[in-house]
Amino acid sequence: MLSFQATDLQDVVLVETGAHRDERGGFARLYCPEAFAKAGIAFTPSQINLSTNTLRHTLRGLHFQAPPRAEAKFVRVVTGAIHDVVLDLRPDSPSYRRWQAFELSADNLRGLFIPEGCAHGFLTLEDDTGVLYQMGRPYEPGHAAGIRYDDPAFAIDWPAAPVSISRADQEWPLFVG
Repeated sequence: MLSFQATDLQDVVLVETGAHRDERGGFARLYCPEAFAKAGIAFTPSQINLSTNTLRHTLRGLHFQAPPRAEAKFVRVVTGAIHDVVLDLRPDSPSYRRWQAFELSADNLRGLFIPEGCAHGFLTLEDDTGVLYQMGRPYEPGHAAGIRYDDPAFAIDWPAAPVSISRADQEWPLFVG
């Protein structure tokens, strides 16, 4: 059974999974369109991506797709753990320019729904961490955008300095707006 918890950011929703565990292991429903709709979340995945991360403290983000190709996403960890950060970049949102962090792990089975207009990034907390992304729209080259993880405009509190980060993520421009 899925349960949905509002967060401090408008329309960002933490999704708890009621996992069943026994001597064989476990079983959990990870996504159900009817449950999402009942919770007021209009989201139908059109693409599923997997990010594999070899090293602890690998940083990815903060990423988003620029309008008119903005994308919603539902993120879940399948191996390892992450410090997940969502930054609200929607000028009309009451949580505009605010960020919130969540710990997602294969153990806690939490998922995070991130609406269009929010930037997303994470820092791995364990080696060999896998992050599954269900995307509301297919990726379109030419619309990828980002915000630097260390942008002073937001002062995001990361639990550690990154040991692995792409050149692109290091070179996103500072926020103007």
